[in-house]
Amino acid sequence: MSVQNLTDMSLDEIYKLAHKVMRAAGCDEANAAAIADTVMRAERDGSTSHGLFRIPGYVGSIKSGKVTADANPKIAQTLPSVLKVDGQMGYAPLALQAGLPQLAEAAHKTGIAVMSIVNSFHFAALWPETEYLAEQGLVGLACTAFKPSVAPFGAKQAFFGTNPLSFAFPNPGSSPYVFDMATSRLAKGDVQIAARDGHELPADTGLDAAGNPSTDPNEVLKGVLLPFGGYKGSAIATMVELLCAGVTGDNFSVEAGREDNNDGGPAKGGELVIAISPELISSGDWKAHVAGFFTEMKGLDGIRLAGERRHKNRLDTGPRQINTALIETIYSLL
Repeated sequence: MSVQNLTDMSLDEIYKLAHKVMRAAGCDEANAAAIADTVMRAERDGSTSHGLFRIPGYVGSIKSGKVTADANPKIAQTLPSVLKVDGQMGYAPLALQAGLPQLAEAAHKTGIAVMSIVNSFHFAALWPETEYLAEQGLVGLACTAFKPSVAPFGAKQAFFGTNPLSFAFPNPGSSPYVFDMATSRLAKGDVQIAARDGHELPADTGLDAAGNPSTDPNEVLKGVLLPFGGYKGSAIATMVELLCAGVTGDNFSVEAGREDNNDGGPAKGGELVIAISPELISSGDWKAHVAGFFTEMKGLDGIRLAGERRHKNRLDTGPRQINTALIETIYSLL
């Protein structure tokens, strides 16, 4: 097992480094700021596979000409509860920044609202969008796909992306209940970090190039990842494909794989975000009802609610330890 060389960086330093590199790569101020904020919050909350680790991929996708670095997303509200965001071939953080407030407003008026994002490149965690909605008193659901890297249950060939799914529910008097999970046994970024840092993978994470189970991240990266929970995870991965591609009209994972130039950055794809107002839909005092449920659940031995670790990390405003080689790679992009 390798020993990491780590460097302390403040959250402000993380933001400024990400912002500086994205500006140098060609992003305008709005896109650079949105990406830097997304990266900083990932590092703040302990989601290292979606933090500075993503910067080389962001830059690579600009240099290859695939992504429009100064894209200005366009929003159309085609019905009171339906928003369509065209990312204009730019990154998702700015499209989400533009669309989420309108989605929340629509849900507060109609009870439920849906936002599709197309012609966009999503390379971050999903919890920021659903947590935003929960902080507005709304239930949030979001999903997106990627290029093929996961074999459906029973197969040995990649077909699904890691197809993350995030859900958030307001928790009155406390931080929201938020989960954000890949439908693969592990997210690909976590496998890549395990390979970099010399860690073995849990059993059932993936197969090597010959189709044999492996706990070696380098071998799994040559082969395929597996869905969590066997056929159950495979079914949820299929649901994600149908929601973020079948509903939005953007790429399924297999289509994204055929279209992408493999520059190390994200592939073009769709995202679906749903917001629900319990205030308008519930037939009773939903806040007291939900608070009681969470209180009873937390009374069980060994329980930690989804999102609690992330929110605990957030309370620490001190420096974060970042892989030194990664920092050097990022500085080399300037």
